[in-house]
Amino acid sequence: MATGRTRLTRVIPVDCRATRIDDAPTFHHPPPFICMRLPSKTIERKFFEQGYHTVIGVDEVGMGSLAGPVVVCAIVFTRPFYQKTHRKLHWLRDSKLLLPEQREFFFDQLMQEKDIKFQVSFCYPKTIDSLNIYQAARQAMRRAIGKVNNPYNKSFVLVDGNTKIKKLNLEQQAIVKGDRKVFAIACASVIAKVFRDRMMTRYARKFPGYGFERHKGYSTKFHKAQLAMLGPCVIHRHSFSPVRNFAKI
Repeated sequence: MATGRTRLTRVIPVDCRATRIDDAPTFHHPPPFICMRLPSKTIERKFFEQGYHTVIGVDEVGMGSLAGPVVVCAIVFTRPFYQKTHRKLHWLRDSKLLLPEQREFFFDQLMQEKDIKFQVSFCYPKTIDSLNIYQAARQAMRRAIGKVNNPYNKSFVLVDGNTKIKKLNLEQQAIVKGDRKVFAIACASVIAKVFRDRMMTRYARKFPGYGFERHKGYSTKFHKAQLAMLGPCVIHRHSFSPVRNFAKI
């Protein structure tokens, strides 16, 4: 008979209604539930034990959107951060698994942390149309990391995805679904998502009719209907086939 320790997985509701008690988000528990592990801090602690001074988590949001920029966040963590308990960040995870009010809460908590710093970088539709979405996002990653990294520190970069960042003169590791597995990358995803959502809400006022405040530029039925009626605006990505097709109508 096989024996061994059983690793417990916290049950986290994904589609749930959030409230706040004592300034922290809590979760009501309507069905369905799914079992999901929270992002771990294990890999960051491993690199600190190996002598690295800082760990940089990198993630981007907006890759699949039809409009607006891709937003990249590079967030730098120091060893003192991982030596503390951060109760209000306990349930932080991939921004896609959080409700808007939960993302805002965790964003505010991260802004209050003294042992981290971050840089947000943008690649706008003209750059996306010129370079292609992948190269534009990688360019924004290199720019964000270059601005936030202290060249005198020994740093290790953890990036979400399956490929490393080319032309980056730092040690790095690409982690598939890193925003769900690694705490540093999950933090980067939350910051990038809040920045981008706020930008798209501002764009909704500048370019009314498209509903950017609702769908944040993604390919919803409402967005495509408004595209068909109004045609693309200057923040649409004309190299993306749905936008290009509507531009020909």
